[in-house]
Amino acid sequence: MRIYAALLLFASLASALWPVPADYAHGNTTLWISRDVQVSYSGAVCRPMSPNNRYPFLHEQEFDSFQNSTNSTLGGGHSSSCYSSIVKNAVQRTLDIICEEGFVPWKLHPRNSDFEPSTAGPKKQISSIVVRQTSPDPACSPRPLANKVDESYELDITAAGQVTLTAPSYRGLLHALNTLTQLFYQHSQREAGVYTNLAPVTIKDKPKFAWRGLNMDVARNWYPVADILRTIDALSWNKFNHLHIHMTDAQSWPLQIPALPELADKGAYAKGLSYSPSDVKQIQEYGNDRGVEVVIEVDMPGHQSIVGVSHPELITAFNVQPNWDTYAAEPPSGQLKLNSPAVTSFLHTLFDDLLPRLSPYSAYFHTGGDEVNMNAYALDEGVNSNDSKVIQPFLQKFIDQNHEQVRAKGLTPIVWEEMLLQWNLTLGKDVIVQTWQSDEAVKDSVKQGYQTLVGNYNFWYLDCGKGQWLNFKEGDSFKNFYPFADYCSPTKNWRLIYSYDPIAGLTPDEAKLVLGGEVHMWSEQTDPVNFDDMVWPRASAAGEVLWSGRQDASGQNRSQIDASPRLAEMRERMVLRGIKCGPSQMVFCTQNDPTWCAL
Repeated sequence: MRIYAALLLFASLASALWPVPADYAHGNTTLWISRDVQVSYSGAVCRPMSPNNRYPFLHEQEFDSFQNSTNSTLGGGHSSSCYSSIVKNAVQRTLDIICEEGFVPWKLHPRNSDFEPSTAGPKKQISSIVVRQTSPDPACSPRPLANKVDESYELDITAAGQVTLTAPSYRGLLHALNTLTQLFYQHSQREAGVYTNLAPVTIKDKPKFAWRGLNMDVARNWYPVADILRTIDALSWNKFNHLHIHMTDAQSWPLQIPALPELADKGAYAKGLSYSPSDVKQIQEYGNDRGVEVVIEVDMPGHQSIVGVSHPELITAFNVQPNWDTYAAEPPSGQLKLNSPAVTSFLHTLFDDLLPRLSPYSAYFHTGGDEVNMNAYALDEGVNSNDSKVIQPFLQKFIDQNHEQVRAKGLTPIVWEEMLLQWNLTLGKDVIVQTWQSDEAVKDSVKQGYQTLVGNYNFWYLDCGKGQWLNFKEGDSFKNFYPFADYCSPTKNWRLIYSYDPIAGLTPDEAKLVLGGEVHMWSEQTDPVNFDDMVWPRASAAGEVLWSGRQDASGQNRSQIDASPRLAEMRERMVLRGIKCGPSQMVFCTQNDPTWCAL
C-alpha cells in the first residue's frame, strides 16, 4: 500500500479501509459531501432526494437510449443494462450510509484531541460522483462462476472534489461503492455535515481469491429471513462474495419443498419455522443485489436423519438410543440408505423441485458428504456392512446419480473433503472440494487437480470455544470430558483467523486451484440472539485475508499492528449499520499508538 500525505497522528484514520486495498494513496485535504451531490452512472444522472423518491435517476429516456445504443457492442444480445438497477440501488444505499451513518471517530483518536476539520469559513464540497462500468458483463445472469468475474475497481477523489468509480463489472462497482463509504466521517457537530480528510485519493484494488465466503448453519437453530439478509449486508461490506447456507441437517429440515411438503411440515422445529420458495428467492435476489452469491447445501447421505421423521423407509440407523454416538457424530443418528430405489426416487423428486429454483441465481449446489458413519450401513438392509470396501461402491453410485442431476440443472457440485480423501470416490473434475480438517487436505485435493475451498477448523471455525453442548452423566463420561471443552477449543480469535494463509505450503501451480475459502458458523450454540457477536468482527479478519491476501505486496505477512485499528474502525461502522458485533480491543488501545497495546 502506498500512502502520500502529511499523515495524521495514527495510521488508523489515515488508511482505515477494510479490507486493505491492493494500492492506495491519499492526501490530507478536507472535502465535504451533501445529498445534493450530482451522481451519474453510464449517462443516467441522479437528482438529489425528493419527497417521493430518493435519488431518482433523471432523463430516463436518455438512459434508455444509452442502453439501446450499447446493445450492439455487448455481444450475444446481452447488455450491461441488465444490472443498471442493481448499481443504481447500490448508489442509493451508499449515499444513505455516507449521509446518515453518523460515524464520529472519537474512539480512534487520543482522548480530548482536536481531530476534526474546522467548520469555519467556506467548505470545499464534493461536486460530482461518476460511476462508470468499462466492460459489458458477460450475460444478463446473476450467477457468475467463481474466477470468471473481474471484481477489480478503481476509485479516485480529486482535491477539487470530483469522485470517479470505475470497474469492468457491476460487482466491481459494488466493491468501489462499499470502499467509498469508508472514506467519510460525521462531524461531532452534526449540523456541520459529513467529510473526508483524505483527498486526493487514488485506489486500485482487486481480490486475491475469487471465492470469499461464510458458511451459515440454519438447521441446528432457526434464523428468520431478516437475520440472513442482515448477514448478507455485512458480508458485502467486508467484500465477501458468497453465503453458503447449510440448509438442512439431522436436527431439522427448514426448507419447504412443494413436491415433498411433508419434509418441512414434519421436519421443521415448529410450524412457521421454514423457508418458503419465495423466502429462498428473496434471499438469493438480496444477495445478488449486493454481490453475494447464495449457495444452498443439502448435506447427504449423512446428516439426514430428520428425513426419517416423514420418510422412515429412507433412513438407516434412525435415532438409535442409547449409544447414538456409534452411528453419528451428533444426535439424532440416521443416514440416507445407499442401495435403495426409494432413496433414488426421493432425491430425483427433491432435485427436480429445488434445483431449477436455485439455478437462476447460483452456479453451485452443495451436496455435502461429510462425516458419513460406516456403522450405520451395517443396519441398512441394502448394504449390511460397516466395511468401507463394501460401502464405497454404493456411495460412488449414490454420488454419481446426484451429481448427474445437479449438472443437468446447470449447476456445479460441491462436496466436503471426505468424499475425495476418505472415501476415494471418483469425482468429476468440475466438482469443487471443500476442505475443513487440515492443510494437508488442501494439499491432497489440489494435487489431484480439484478446485478447492479452504477453511481449516483450527483457524476458521467461529463456533469453537464455547464448550460442549452435550450433557454428561455422572461417572466415566463426566470424568473423561471434564472440563467440557468442545472438540475445536479454544475460541479462534480474530488474530488467529488473520494469521491463516489459505495457500501456505502449496506450489504456485497448486495454489492456482485454491478458489478461496469460507469461515464457518455452526449453530449448535448460536441463534439470532448471539449470531452477530459470534461472527463479527472475527469473520472480517478472514475477509481481509481472502480479499487482500495474507502477505502484502512485498511478500511480508500483514501485521496485527496495522490491522487492529482498521478492524476497530470497521467494527464501529458495522455497529452503526445494525450489526451487533463486539469490540476487538478496549478504547484505550484504539485511542493510542497501536504499539502501546502490543508485545
